[in-house]
Amino acid sequence: MEQTFIIIISGLLIYTIIPTLVVRLFGIGVYKRGTSKQPIALTFDDGPDPEYTPLLLDLLKKHNIKVTFFVLGRKAEQYPDLIQRMHSEGHLVGIHNYVHWSNALMSPKKVREQVNKTANVIDRIIGKRTFYYRPPWGVINLFDFFLMRKFRMILWSVIVGDWKSSGGKQKIKQRLLSKLKGGAVIVLHDSGQTFGADREAPAYMLEALNEFITEALYTGYSFHRVDADR
Repeated sequence: MEQTFIIIISGLLIYTIIPTLVVRLFGIGVYKRGTSKQPIALTFDDGPDPEYTPLLLDLLKKHNIKVTFFVLGRKAEQYPDLIQRMHSEGHLVGIHNYVHWSNALMSPKKVREQVNKTANVIDRIIGKRTFYYRPPWGVINLFDFFLMRKFRMILWSVIVGDWKSSGGKQKIKQRLLSKLKGGAVIVLHDSGQTFGADREAPAYMLEALNEFITEALYTGYSFHRVDADR
């Protein structure tokens, strides 16, 4: 039993834990943050959501800023009009797997299928191939490094726990402002349907985001898509 446990732990370390730590800590092979002189990149995961994504797009249009969406392929198929609107309004559409499964729990073949299937869905909707990819929870496996030959993996430098409702708008806003820095890559969520999230959490995120963007713009910061540096 003890030997079996050691084998399992060793396998997890090699397959997912060490690769994830490498990209999280050192940013090897991934886009994580820029320099302090660069604009801020707002990114949104887990959508599109029929309730919250339209409100988010309205907010972004009001402030005239462009962001990056990492969408789930299955949701993109359900709500192609929202994917088309993202693209039409100048935002970058990226991949967040076909469903919100962790790469640690899938075979390399399954991960490739998830990523390519979502890329195909997006291509069919907007007529443009996307090469930007964020793995759910920022977790990868050892073979995901081969994906970097074809896709650019995007992580983040700021995460504020906006998938939970506790603390409401004020908690999210305070955390965003406390980490306000040029070149930051901020991850937020425009859907509360993911496992572990609160369904109404995006409502608080939107309230906080509106005030955060207003204050950031007022103090001289700007925003861009993650592909703006290419």
